[in-house]
Amino acid sequence: MAGVTPALLFCHPSMEALADEIAKRCSHQPHMIPLTTPVTPIGSTLPENSPPNFTDPSTSKVYRKLQQPVQFCKTIKWDRFKDNWPNLFIDKVKSYAGRDVIFVGSFHSQDVVFEQLSILYTMPRYLVRSFKFILPYFPTSTMERVDTEGQVATAKVLATMLSSIPTTTRGPAQIVMFDIHALQERFYFTDQVIPRLESAIPLLLREILTLPDEMKSKITIAFPDEGATKRFGSMFGDSPIGSPDDGTIKKYPIVTCTKVRDGDKRIVTVKEGNPKGRHVIIVDDLVQTGGTLINCAKALLDQDAASVSAYVTHAVFPQESWKAFTDKSKIDMKFFWITDSIPHATEIANHKPFKLLSLCDAISDALLGYDLVSYN
Repeated sequence: MAGVTPALLFCHPSMEALADEIAKRCSHQPHMIPLTTPVTPIGSTLPENSPPNFTDPSTSKVYRKLQQPVQFCKTIKWDRFKDNWPNLFIDKVKSYAGRDVIFVGSFHSQDVVFEQLSILYTMPRYLVRSFKFILPYFPTSTMERVDTEGQVATAKVLATMLSSIPTTTRGPAQIVMFDIHALQERFYFTDQVIPRLESAIPLLLREILTLPDEMKSKITIAFPDEGATKRFGSMFGDSPIGSPDDGTIKKYPIVTCTKVRDGDKRIVTVKEGNPKGRHVIIVDDLVQTGGTLINCAKALLDQDAASVSAYVTHAVFPQESWKAFTDKSKIDMKFFWITDSIPHATEIANHKPFKLLSLCDAISDALLGYDLVSYN
């Protein structure tokens, strides 16, 4: 059988380590893999308890699950002119016609946005078959609404800019984002692109299962506000995780915190749930300076939580504000899990209590679950 043509994976230099791991993960078991479920013609049924049947009786054709491998390409030259504007060159660009292209990017700084937009607007024009832009962190997502006339919803502005990515020969480009601040932001993009909103929460769920038994058996999930509870609560309280075969299915108790006004101050307090004696993990989509998380942790400890940890997908931490969490005199957190959606997270994770959960598996699973799989 002829070899499978790989998808081509490119990246911004700041995401090179992550992109390399994604390419290795997605190419671990390429080519033909037997189907795990029978292929049955429409309108027919298989006898009960029958063995897997990979053959379509109407054509005698044997179907197989086809996994497309991924080739990591470093053929984009990222340079600067003397005036500091980008000087970019895509080597062998005409050879990418008819190929499936993936680009892993990062908008962690305004300084790197324009150069990546230049690549995003250019590559589809060379007749690539499909184009996926993996942007783990959508940086303007917290400015998604206008409360007072005159405010600018920059989330809408950035979505409009990304919506200008040209259409490919197979249709609209896809923009893959993780734990965007507000789900309704998907409607800020035009119909020229397809926003795909994924979540990194499964990485935390998997991590919880590796904790010591005495801690794992007393996990409670806390949210810093009602918005986070609505957004992520069902992933912990209503949806089981683990396997029914090994008894690891869990539904975690939920605690919701809230901010209340005390004179001129706003303090964090526990609104619902009981953290007493529990190992509590505070979950949110992102952290900026960390003030809300610290106050939330203190409120939980004041109500006799056995320990407090935290998880955020996006460790923004401007001006090295992450250092507040390394000072146990301010707050004593057992763990603080973060992902590498923003490049500096890798360095932050070198300091306790931080621990890195790489997005490699989450991104690879998203691609392997649909994009890199076909049937032949």
